[in-house]
Amino acid sequence: MSQRYLPYALLAFLAYSLVAPLTKVAMVHLPSTPTVFISNFVLFVLVGAVLLVRGESPLPYLRHRYTPLVVASGVLLTIGLLTYYRALALGPVSVVVPLYGLFIVVSAFVGIVVFGEEVTLRKLAGIAFSVLAIALIST
Repeated sequence: MSQRYLPYALLAFLAYSLVAPLTKVAMVHLPSTPTVFISNFVLFVLVGAVLLVRGESPLPYLRHRYTPLVVASGVLLTIGLLTYYRALALGPVSVVVPLYGLFIVVSAFVGIVVFGEEVTLRKLAGIAFSVLAIALIST
């Protein structure tokens, strides 16, 4: 299997690593819900620009049979972001971010159970150690 995804995953990790600290500082002065709106408006505009540059449009996909899954994903993303930002506004980054990060463990588990991804002792150990690390960091 090609590993062309690795640079994207690494850039995503680096970029996303700064989201919580920047958001926490901003929410000292801004409420969480407008902060979610503003940050995601920027996301919307920038993704729109990427679509334009690439000559792509989301319109042909609005009636695709899998679009309801994307809509459901968007609803869950909205719930996740609203509650994540609120948690950041109320609590310490060092506790909120690791707890939020449990989505990684759940997603890995879903990949194994639902998508039949390979189960190895190393992968299971990684999941277990991730849970342990999150518990240690957030308490």
